[in-house]
Amino acid sequence: MGTATGQEPADARPLEKGLKTGAIGFASSVVIGVASTAPGYSLAAVLGLVVAVVGVQAPAIFIVAFIPMLLVAMAYKYLNKADPDAGTSFSWATRAFGPNTGWITGWAIVVADIIVMANLAQIAGLYSFLLFGVDNPSTFAVTLIGVAWIAVMTYICVIGIELNAKTQQWLLTAEIVTLATFAVVALTRVWVGTAPATSVHPDISWFSPFAIGSTSALTSGVLLAVFIYWGWDSLVCVNEETEDAENVPGKAAIIATLILLGIYVIVSTAAIAYAGPALLANDNSGDVLGLLANSVFGSSLLGKIVIIAVLSSAAASTQTTILPTSRTALSMARSKAFPRGLAHIHQQHQTPDTATWWMGGLSIVWYVGLTLVSEDILFDSIAALGLMIAFYYGMTGFACVWYFRRDLTKSARNFWLVGVAPLLGGLMLAAIFVKSCYDLSKADAGSTTYFGLGSPLVIGIGFLLLGPVLMLIWYAMGHREFWKRRREVADPRVLGDDKVGPEPAPV
Repeated sequence: MGTATGQEPADARPLEKGLKTGAIGFASSVVIGVASTAPGYSLAAVLGLVVAVVGVQAPAIFIVAFIPMLLVAMAYKYLNKADPDAGTSFSWATRAFGPNTGWITGWAIVVADIIVMANLAQIAGLYSFLLFGVDNPSTFAVTLIGVAWIAVMTYICVIGIELNAKTQQWLLTAEIVTLATFAVVALTRVWVGTAPATSVHPDISWFSPFAIGSTSALTSGVLLAVFIYWGWDSLVCVNEETEDAENVPGKAAIIATLILLGIYVIVSTAAIAYAGPALLANDNSGDVLGLLANSVFGSSLLGKIVIIAVLSSAAASTQTTILPTSRTALSMARSKAFPRGLAHIHQQHQTPDTATWWMGGLSIVWYVGLTLVSEDILFDSIAALGLMIAFYYGMTGFACVWYFRRDLTKSARNFWLVGVAPLLGGLMLAAIFVKSCYDLSKADAGSTTYFGLGSPLVIGIGFLLLGPVLMLIWYAMGHREFWKRRREVADPRVLGDDKVGPEPAPV
């Protein structure tokens, strides 16, 4: 539904893609989006850090951090309506800004997903042992189980999107039921007076960003919180396998972000009310929910359900992280921006099997390699993830505005929802990118410094700059058909204006 500003190669947008169309519905799409963020693990890891910065206003921070996610979700909704391609941001940035920007955007998605897989696998491995009462497993044992989790989830992704969706439903159900139970029991004990002496009753000011003491505290808190929403876009990456591919993924993306907002605000409120801000702010475990579980439930046995929540969260996210990586690689391969073999579709399962196995294999190599070399580099790379996330989310917001630029003044809906909202989302994420670069450049931001800069910044920028290098190598090897693509503008009919007459002339 795009109007090219130049001639496209015939293979630029293949119509017969081989994936199993209509395999997942709206509910399964929402499940994939929520599960991909690993809400249980994300909240457990980040809540203490946010409380240390803003105290009881942590729920307000989660509300503010939600705003750029919602705005970018609007961009995903309308871009997907115009071009329901599994490559999502890669395909859309290519159409809006041209092949170079599109390639680098696709690269940011792939590398971010591979990097985070190491962290998710490690959490899944560690919590597998904690579930059975093993508190201090060896690094080798944790790594072995983590690799097994990646292998199993990769296999599930290969053998079918329906099984993938069903697995996600079970994992996410276990996670949400556990988090809901935790929140209800914690808040009930606060109200009836059986919580610890440090407990505090929730107040309406907890949900107001204007109650935060300083702008710097608000900014620092948002920087910590915004990335725990990352991952909902996985549901859009399976758009070609979703029923009503042009509409369902976009609507599901917005619903998924709203569900995440509810989870984060409710559970964070319950945890702060039960334990009090001081205890959470001083926690160094990196697992606030695990710290409180036994106390909230009054039993170590019942406390294990929180371990199940974090384990199912990490396992589900491991699986759904493979989905966008393999589908982005598939889309890039179809457009001849990646090796053609990655576009192979399994005849029986109708999944991108080659790309999926490659992404699973690279994730294992990355995880094992960093574990052997230095766990510090592993942690530094995780800290650097925010740069890649802000880059491709922000680029998607800008792509929406530019791609639909001719339609923005045709209605109030177009102006505000297709133009202003994605633009603001992109600008917010651009600001977060710049602020993150500044914070990660400090000497104490990571395990060491390189060239006087914090190691997370060097790793993050290094990975982003590796993209253009690989792109130039691919081009120099003679793979130039993708670069014949030209920038496009959206077909006005995408936004429902059926009385526009003939398509616009090339720019």
